[in-house]
Amino acid sequence: MPENDDLPDGATTRRGRRLARPGAVAREVVMGLDDLERRLSFAGSGIALVLALVFIPHLLGTTRRSVTVSPVKGVCPSGYHLGAKLCQGVQITHPSDWVLQFVVLLVLGGAIFIFAWRRKRPGTIVAALLLGFLTGTAGLLFLFLGGWLTVRAFRLQKYGDATFRGSNVKARELAQRRRDERATRGPRQRKSSPTPSTTASRTPAASKRYTPKKTNRR
Repeated sequence: MPENDDLPDGATTRRGRRLARPGAVAREVVMGLDDLERRLSFAGSGIALVLALVFIPHLLGTTRRSVTVSPVKGVCPSGYHLGAKLCQGVQITHPSDWVLQFVVLLVLGGAIFIFAWRRKRPGTIVAALLLGFLTGTAGLLFLFLGGWLTVRAFRLQKYGDATFRGSNVKARELAQRRRDERATRGPRQRKSSPTPSTTASRTPAASKRYTPKKTNRR
């Protein structure tokens, strides 16, 4: 049985296992982070930790802030009084209302930093996406970071190049190679079907049950 090194690019072994694509990189490269991805991951973790610091004053005591809402049929909600065409009131926030967001930002932001430091792409992606889903509008940045790292991993695995331009060039080369292979392979030959003359020449054998016995002529 020939080794895989003797087969052309894109060939298939006897066991039906597809060989690696031309230009594909090692698994360690796909699962790791390059310098650009690492720097942006550090920036994302820094933003998450800064947002966590913003919540610290809210954790030290009850906070109050003035809010305004529109009246419903000229009537203000309970606890509000009608001002200049708007209902004015004071919203009181307890420290317990900020604990969950603070912990999420602190833990997941630190996780992004640790995974980026160790160049672990899967961990960085998971932490960034979780942080994006759990922080609402402020998490759009982290959703973008996790999606961007995922797309670059897909390009590395399929084309061997994480950049948009390089992956497009590799995709066109692979498409052209497949077209050339189909052109050189030609149409598949259909299996020859039995001709009518062959089927007609085959006569069924006589059945012993229904064939009358032959009489001897003397």
